[in-house]
Amino acid sequence: MRRAIALAARGLGSTSPNPVVGCVILDASGETAGTGYHQRAGGPHAEIHALLAAGEKARGGTAYVTLEPCNHTGRTGPCAHALADAGIARVVYAVGDPNPQATGGAETLRAAGVEVEGGLLADEAEAGNAAWLTSVRLGRPFVVWKYAATLDGRIAAADATSRWISSPESRADVHRLRAEADAVLVGSGTLRADDPHLAVRGIEGATQPLRVVLDTHATILPTARVLDDAAPTLIAVAEDADTRHLPGADIVRLPHDRHHTGGLGIHALLTELYARGVRSVLLEGGPTLAGAFVAAAAVDRVVGYLAPVLLGAGPAALADAGISTLTEALRLDITEAVRIGPDLRITAVPSSALKES
Repeated sequence: MRRAIALAARGLGSTSPNPVVGCVILDASGETAGTGYHQRAGGPHAEIHALLAAGEKARGGTAYVTLEPCNHTGRTGPCAHALADAGIARVVYAVGDPNPQATGGAETLRAAGVEVEGGLLADEAEAGNAAWLTSVRLGRPFVVWKYAATLDGRIAAADATSRWISSPESRADVHRLRAEADAVLVGSGTLRADDPHLAVRGIEGATQPLRVVLDTHATILPTARVLDDAAPTLIAVAEDADTRHLPGADIVRLPHDRHHTGGLGIHALLTELYARGVRSVLLEGGPTLAGAFVAAAAVDRVVGYLAPVLLGAGPAALADAGISTLTEALRLDITEAVRIGPDLRITAVPSSALKES
């Protein structure tokens, strides 16, 4: 199953709006007969790739799958039927399918006489498929807030200079995060300060994410780098914003969120992105936008790159998040801490998320 989970990770960034799934098939004697993973949306599922690799060796064998085999016909046929038709004797899956349109594969397999077990390494498989599982359960994209800061929590110096706080290794790692996301999001402040490009660089074969700019008053200039043709771009503006200077741009108009910053509604934006097929968002905006997302309880994972640097002054990584006292603090559980060049990359999730999973 761990091998299947590792295989599933190869599909990150290319399967949305479908999940990442890995499959390992053992023959009747327990030897590996075939492996596969879901490579792209609309293509064969992991089980089909593994069955094709196994051929006749699948008969009487065991299939280890990271997600309960699907039970519906979409752009591909139901994997539960394919496994049964191939003569698989036993199926072991990690996580049950929460999608009401696709669930029921375990029952279908049992009805066909296949032995079925669920829950093996469920936590590890959940972590690898967190974006898709969250999107199905909550009806909105999974949000990763990424930032780079000094050890004293500053994202820029007092004079606003910020290039570069983190190392080249950390910046390269951010491109991996972009490649795994369906959309990359910044606000108008980051756009004015940095004129970011937001496309993926240095990763061969990467699917370019949707670049999203949250720009309440449509202050973006037509010359902004994010408006080139390297990747698609969506500009989210207020309902009354003047966008005549942006002919041909993909624009969505959203209501104001008057409960926090007076900016655009975070959940309205996420609803719009979900409707466009976005299942994961990498939030690369500045402290104001990050604060709005935290206040909206819309941050599912935090990835912080901490550089061995001290500034003592300058903007903090997170601005007002609607937290006025320590008892209201958003508590996090660290899931990983690794060295990236000279920096420390810390990954954490809200404590409630681990309890719910």
